[in-house]
Amino acid sequence: MNNIGKDFIKSTHYNLLPPSDQAMSLPQPPLQTIPASAKEFITLPNPEIGEEDSKNFKELSDNRRSVRKYSNKPISLKELSYLLWCSQGVKKTVGNKATFRTVPSAGARHAIETYILINNVKGLEKGIYWYNALEHKISLVINSKDIADKITEACFSQEFVKQSAVTFIWIADIYRMAWRYVDRGFRYLFLDAGHICQNIYLAAESINCGVCAIAAYDDDEMNSLLELDDEKQFVIYLATAGKKIRKPHKEHKVI
Repeated sequence: MNNIGKDFIKSTHYNLLPPSDQAMSLPQPPLQTIPASAKEFITLPNPEIGEEDSKNFKELSDNRRSVRKYSNKPISLKELSYLLWCSQGVKKTVGNKATFRTVPSAGARHAIETYILINNVKGLEKGIYWYNALEHKISLVINSKDIADKITEACFSQEFVKQSAVTFIWIADIYRMAWRYVDRGFRYLFLDAGHICQNIYLAAESINCGVCAIAAYDDDEMNSLLELDDEKQFVIYLATAGKKIRKPHKEHKVI
C-alpha cells in the first residue's frame, strides 16, 4: 500500500493551510450550481408522509440495511419528494450566505448537489434530473434513452443501479467548500456525503423502501456522463432506492 492517503491527511492539517479565499474577502460562490441544461422545472409535492408510515428512530435504525433487489412497484412523486427533502431539504436560507438543511454540513457550506437517475417513479419520464434544493423542484437534464445503461456500466455493471426506482448521484462542488476551508475542505466533502446518504437510508426505511450505497464506480466515466468539469465538480457517492420486495406469508399446516 502506498502513502497517498496518509500524505493527504498530513498535508491537510490546519497548520499547513494557506489563508482561505473567505479570509481574503473574496466573494463566496453561489449556494447551488445550476446545470446549463436545467430549463424546465417540476415543483415537487409537500414532502410530508402519513402517520401510517411513521416509525420511531430505534425501529428505523434496527431495520436499516442495504437492499439490492427491488419491487417492480414504482415510487410516487410524493415519496421522491420526501426522500429528496430528508437528504437535502432547505429549512432556512440566510440571504445568499448560507442554507440550513435537513443534514449537517461543515460551516453550512452544503457543497453537495443531488442528481437522480429516474427509472421507476410514477409520472416522471426516465432520465437524469437535477434537484433544485432551494426551491424544492427538479429538472430533467439528461434524457438519452440509454443513460441508465451507461450509468450502470460506469458503476462496474452493478445491475441494481438501473433496476432501482431511483438512483441518487451526489456531486461535490469543490470551490463552494474550499472557499472557506481550502484543501481541508476535501475531507468535509466526503463527510457531508456520508451524512446525506445515511438520511436516505433512514427516510427510505420509513416508507418501505430499501437503499444501497455505492462507492465503486469509474470516476472519469461518471463525471463525463454527467457532463461535469472535474476541476470544479466530481461524483462523490451514489445510492439506489426502491420499494422492498414483500416476503410471501408462510402457510401454516393444520395437523
